[in-house]
Amino acid sequence: MLGNVTKVDMCLVSATAATLTSEIKDQVIRLLPKTEQQVDALKSFHELVKVDFWQPSSILSVKPGVLVDIHVPRNWSEKIFQSLLQAGIDFKILVPDLQGLIEMQSASRARIRRSTHLYSYEVYHSLEEIQSWMHHMNRSHSQLLYLFSIGKSFEGRSLFVLQLGKRSKQLKKAVWIDCGIHAREWIGPAFCQWFVKEALQTYHSDPSMRRLLKQLYFYIMPVFNVDGYHYSWTTDRFWRKTRSNSTNFNCYGVDANRNWKVKWSGEGASLHPCADTYCGPVPESEPEVKAVARFLHKHKKQIKAYISFHAYSQMLLYPYSYKDAIIPNFKCVESAAFKAVNALYSVYGIKYRHGPASSILYVTSGSSMDWAYKHGIPYAFAFELRDTGYYGFLLPESLIKPTCTETTLAVKNITNHILKKCPLR
Repeated sequence: MLGNVTKVDMCLVSATAATLTSEIKDQVIRLLPKTEQQVDALKSFHELVKVDFWQPSSILSVKPGVLVDIHVPRNWSEKIFQSLLQAGIDFKILVPDLQGLIEMQSASRARIRRSTHLYSYEVYHSLEEIQSWMHHMNRSHSQLLYLFSIGKSFEGRSLFVLQLGKRSKQLKKAVWIDCGIHAREWIGPAFCQWFVKEALQTYHSDPSMRRLLKQLYFYIMPVFNVDGYHYSWTTDRFWRKTRSNSTNFNCYGVDANRNWKVKWSGEGASLHPCADTYCGPVPESEPEVKAVARFLHKHKKQIKAYISFHAYSQMLLYPYSYKDAIIPNFKCVESAAFKAVNALYSVYGIKYRHGPASSILYVTSGSSMDWAYKHGIPYAFAFELRDTGYYGFLLPESLIKPTCTETTLAVKNITNHILKKCPLR
């Protein structure tokens, strides 16, 4: 049903009646509006039909010439395809049976679990498993790891962070890494776990890793959006937001990457509680966002780099997200990003685009990356991990290892840069 991950750059074809003869199931389609009229047509039927935007994350970011990936519910497939035909919008079915792919990956995960008694870093783990793993790693690697909580989520879950690095009485520079701001992006938490494992396993054998852990701390938050991540395992695999509730609408959650106090509620964010990009009633309305912002602000003299992990698109982004402008320390940050994507490419030949988020992805406001940069962290990055849409949020577990291996090299490359001086101004 699905081919090799390198086949993601597929040509879009004009929709025909033959396309509609497939058995109706939940699907993911890629389409390409070419004109403003076609964009308007998409917006018109989006108001009538509930579809889940995968890329970009909202209808607000759809523009002529920009590829759009949407999850089409089976109940609306025929209506949506007919609308695309009428508007003359080209599209391609990326995933013809979404539920089938989910079930196939679940069966694969179960087989791997049965085959080993050890904790596997090559499968996706539930929140409970990840938090148990964090406690275990804290007990078994106390010389290099320290587990602490920075607060509670909306539903009362602990917001755990791992301090990774050789203990020191002196103030050391630090790198903040978070994964899983958006619940459905499971490859993010998988990477955070992989990076911790890799650092601990190679501490004695890899001089570069040992030097980093001696000179720096890594503050690693494997699951930022704990409530949403749990919900994506138990109820809705494609849930994106937090799980706070709105008193005025029967809708839940806020986009935790639109809730930061930096150009909050601007372009690329929605004020409607039911939207996937809902920015919340006020900035930092989400306890998860408030807790991380408080920690970063408290340690801003120490933290020199902020790196957030998302999926998918294969991009390395840096500020700004909310406007098309050059950051003051562009030369330094651009150099770090360029070297990081080259290091990543050297492992398996996977190409990442890099640059300001507003120009190579789309404009968004209230993002964690922009907030970190605005609050004095000179290196602020957001990774969009594999792939470019062929699997989307359902990246197979067979691709966890290569994705995490190449990304670890990129992060080490970035981290080496912060040992050099890169002022904000």
